Amino acid sequence: MRTVFLAGTALALVGAAQTAWAQDVPPQAQGSATAETQGLQDIVVTAQRREESAQRAGVAMDVVSGTEVLNQGVTQPSDLSKIVPALNVQDAGGANKTFFLRGVGNFTVNGYSDPAIAVNYDGVYLGRPTSTSGLFYDLERLEVLKGPQGTLYGRNATAGAINILPARPKLGQTSGFASGSYGNYNAVNVQAALNVPLGDIAAVRLAGTIASHDGYLSDGTSDEKTQAVRAQLLFQPATDFTIRIGGDYSHTGGKGVGTSYAGQYALNFATGAYGFVPSGLGSSVGLFDPAAQAYRQTLFLGVSGRNATALDDDIYQKNDFYGVNGELTWNMGAGTLTVIPAWRKAKLNYKFGAPAFIGFIQEDDEQFSLEARFAGKRLGIFDYILGAYYYDETNDGNYTFAQQALNAYQEFHATTKSWALFGRLTANLSDRLRLVGGLRYTDDKKRFDGQADVLVVVCTVTNPFGVPNCPTVPLLPVTDSMSELPAPFIVPPPGQARPIGATGAILTRVTTPVHSSLGNSEVTWRGAAEFDIGKRSLLYASVERGYRSGGFSLAAGYETYAPEFITAYTLGLKNRLFDNRLQLNLEAFWWDYTDQQIGRVGIDRNGNQGQFSQNIGQSTIKGVELDTQFLATRDTLLSANVQYLKTKYDSFIFTEPAGPTPPLTGCATALTAGIYTINCSGFPAFNAPKWTINLAAQQTVHLGSFKLVGGVDTQYRSERYVQVEFLPQELVGDSWTTGAQLSFGPENDRWSITAFVRNIEDNRIVVNTPLYSLGSSLEATTSAPRTYGARVNFTF
Repeated sequence: MRTVFLAGTALALVGAAQTAWAQDVPPQAQGSATAETQGLQDIVVTAQRREESAQRAGVAMDVVSGTEVLNQGVTQPSDLSKIVPALNVQDAGGANKTFFLRGVGNFTVNGYSDPAIAVNYDGVYLGRPTSTSGLFYDLERLEVLKGPQGTLYGRNATAGAINILPARPKLGQTSGFASGSYGNYNAVNVQAALNVPLGDIAAVRLAGTIASHDGYLSDGTSDEKTQAVRAQLLFQPATDFTIRIGGDYSHTGGKGVGTSYAGQYALNFATGAYGFVPSGLGSSVGLFDPAAQAYRQTLFLGVSGRNATALDDDIYQKNDFYGVNGELTWNMGAGTLTVIPAWRKAKLNYKFGAPAFIGFIQEDDEQFSLEARFAGKRLGIFDYILGAYYYDETNDGNYTFAQQALNAYQEFHATTKSWALFGRLTANLSDRLRLVGGLRYTDDKKRFDGQADVLVVVCTVTNPFGVPNCPTVPLLPVTDSMSELPAPFIVPPPGQARPIGATGAILTRVTTPVHSSLGNSEVTWRGAAEFDIGKRSLLYASVERGYRSGGFSLAAGYETYAPEFITAYTLGLKNRLFDNRLQLNLEAFWWDYTDQQIGRVGIDRNGNQGQFSQNIGQSTIKGVELDTQFLATRDTLLSANVQYLKTKYDSFIFTEPAGPTPPLTGCATALTAGIYTINCSGFPAFNAPKWTINLAAQQTVHLGSFKLVGGVDTQYRSERYVQVEFLPQELVGDSWTTGAQLSFGPENDRWSITAFVRNIEDNRIVVNTPLYSLGSSLEATTSAPRTYGARVNFTF
């Protein structure tokens, strides 16, 4: 089947290529500098560890300029979904972010599981998804590489890589910019940068940002309060030798992402089936709103024999992120040596309530990395890159997950030491045909020492219908540790229980210690061919193997999990046509995903609820993507990006011990000898809409020495599942989101005044559906409502 799919797509692409070659501009126009200047501009990227035009890079990628990042109001990772069609980013509560690219990703919501998409800031891999905030200002560009990056990036890049590249200091230039906007929800977004030369051989660049807005929900949640600053020093004592040193700091405050009660699942004990009862609350009503708190107290917490109480509203974010990195570049006679040392630290302290219970996270993350690359000058027909990489990370965490009828306390210390050797060789068989091969050897060693204590309020009294009935039993409060629990709670020894006063309930305790080491050594690879069909037409094909290391979970029976792998087949065509006014890029892809790691909330082997990862998935992901830009006139730019994605879990089967109620899932279940087998095979990947369409138009009107620039953009996403239970309510319907802006300023772009509106439809689109299993309630995290405002930019 794969052969038929790729062969058919290949014929279509080659046919398009032949058409492009036939329609390409005549030789005299190809050589015209005027045509190149007036056409679409090239974007220089470094995705393949060398400077080249994005149109000449034989890889699947999206590139977003720093100007577009500013114009689209991107301040957080979750904003990237609206400008990169293949990417979905979810806020998972507090500082947690989950990244999905074409359905590949993971709900990595703790400090001891690795992401599936490698996020790199200024060439430095960020080990924790929580450390990706406070970076989106004064950028040169964003590069999103689609598919496994098994050789040049390697570490935990099964789905792809996101490169966040800040603007660099410039020698001999005093320049800068300032941008400030204000909008509804008291939204403030201020950015500024200053570039100052220090003599002829050095320069410094300072940049900073403040981004804030009030909460999008009625309880003040889904707000933003971010401050960040960055400094870089560039030193070039000789034309062939450069040193750049950078430091950055950011702080995230506010309350963080919020959710709303979507409804509750009521169990029919006679049939064993769940029925969904909507909450009747709107999507703008946050969990801490008085109406939502009243609704919460109707939720029956079965195991404790009573209803839930109001949710503790002491939620906040106090997260600090630090980093220092350097880049040494030495152009030697035989090639160019690049060395990148880096140190990063994160101190997390936040409470969140997004899943309808309180998570209290205290975590310290520290990483050191060193990468060295040598890009050799051509030897005969060969270009080559050789490199080495070292990564050392330490994570210390103290977590509390307070669910009222259940409190889970986790404390852990985790270390990762990883090193890799890699290389890529390009054989230039002719001036038009190139063959590319790459290898990477990665050695990961991990150590984990932690303990999870789960306390459960269990009612031992039942009513005449056999339902637990302890209406006066107190529920567990939010505490930093078990020792802080007040009377009448008496913490029992592990594996035992203690009565809770005279309420008829007991407090049970189960302890899961994990002291384990993991070692994984893998070889990943890439093979590719590139052929220049014309001066501005590139045909490429590749196959690449990606790998993500295994890890740990603080859950009985799931203490460790194995690595996952993905093999990606890609066939692509990049064109510039009609005097460089039309860009037409096509890509077909087929991904085989094996030993897939799935992170989820489930029941462990001790019958306790926990968040853990396991290897339960194998899937096939295939599709086609079209990216086009058309400069219809000198002042009219039209663009479209269309992605068709077909995904399927070929194997997605796991088990859970039977409890007092059947599993809450949309998948097929079977009960045998006290064990439920849950089969989600056949479902599509979550966060993977079949169709994603981005359309945009921009028109410039010249008014003497001034100009008026108007733009409109819209995004369509077809229906998609957003959580792993595959419940019908977790299937989000298709949606449109449209924005527009109008800018006025001089022709030299020294300043501009812009009015903008985003999400004109005012659709609060569901992007995540956390499940509060103790209360059988479903929550909904939604996108931002309609926002609008004005922005002023100055450059000098």
